[in-house]
Amino acid sequence: MLKIKTKFMTRNDCYKAGRKITPKGIMIHSTATPGVMAADWFRRWNKSYQAGEINRQVCVHAFVDDREAWQYLPWNHRGWHSGGTANNSYIGVEMCEPGGFSYGSGATMVGYDVKRQEPYFRQVWENTVSLSAKLCQMYGLTEKNIISHSEGFRRGVASNHADTMHWFPKHGMTMDQFRAAVKTRLLLLRDSIEMNGDTGGGETVKEFQGGDLVEIIGSADRYYPGGPVIPAWVKEDFYHKITQIQYGHTPVVRGGKPCVLLGRRIAKTSGIESPGIMTWVASENLKLLQRGNADIRKAKAAEGTQKLYRVQVGAFADRANAERMAGRLKASGFEALIVS
Repeated sequence: MLKIKTKFMTRNDCYKAGRKITPKGIMIHSTATPGVMAADWFRRWNKSYQAGEINRQVCVHAFVDDREAWQYLPWNHRGWHSGGTANNSYIGVEMCEPGGFSYGSGATMVGYDVKRQEPYFRQVWENTVSLSAKLCQMYGLTEKNIISHSEGFRRGVASNHADTMHWFPKHGMTMDQFRAAVKTRLLLLRDSIEMNGDTGGGETVKEFQGGDLVEIIGSADRYYPGGPVIPAWVKEDFYHKITQIQYGHTPVVRGGKPCVLLGRRIAKTSGIESPGIMTWVASENLKLLQRGNADIRKAKAAEGTQKLYRVQVGAFADRANAERMAGRLKASGFEALIVS
């Protein structure tokens, strides 16, 4: 199962530019940097060209190696990876190359041992196919919307690079075979959804929208890494609505994790909606229950008829005293109703 981790390159000028795209395709690259794995690229590229910290204006959405994938830009963020107009509509994915060889002139791999590197190649291939299928699923794409950097050059939408066709043929593979593998994976994901009602694996990176109905997963202990502890009642008693996914037109990152704002809450027992916890929460800590403008009654209907019990906490001759009690209850996370 592919591990997808997220840590946005917030210092990179591409991220700071904040331009958005509607993804229409996926462009597959390979790094041409032997031995540098997916997690290592954050340290290398989370820097500003404008501030003189790096000598390249470059940033891609994700790197993949034989163990995991790292997402460094939001998928709908315009990347700097193609050297051409493909940046305006393509998600860029870099396949990390193994160590043990060097580059000669151009894209010539010197000392590359095909037999020794075969296990690595097959696994990074498999992981990149898996990520590509998930992205296709997320954005309504097919395998036909996937190209390599070199194919992008031939179409006039990318700069003159050889990847991935300087590497794939060494292992007897082509981009057509890559696309065929993605097509097969998409069919498997579709069958999984139809049979099990799931999305083919809980590791899919989440991109939430305003109005989504979510639940904080039970294993989450802090709102985001290094952030406040999550009170038990926030997870156990309420669903939540996302009211904000950006601040100042920029994705919000806390503790290195992309976050969304939970501005409304819905009591699980009564379905009553009220002001939320107004806290930024890491997306990975949330489970999507219903997409956009959620109706809690529909969500509850799926759980079947439920008997509700109410507890009276006091009787007051003065309404002001009743309102003060209701205020204390609400401050503690309980719903309160005054009845005369």
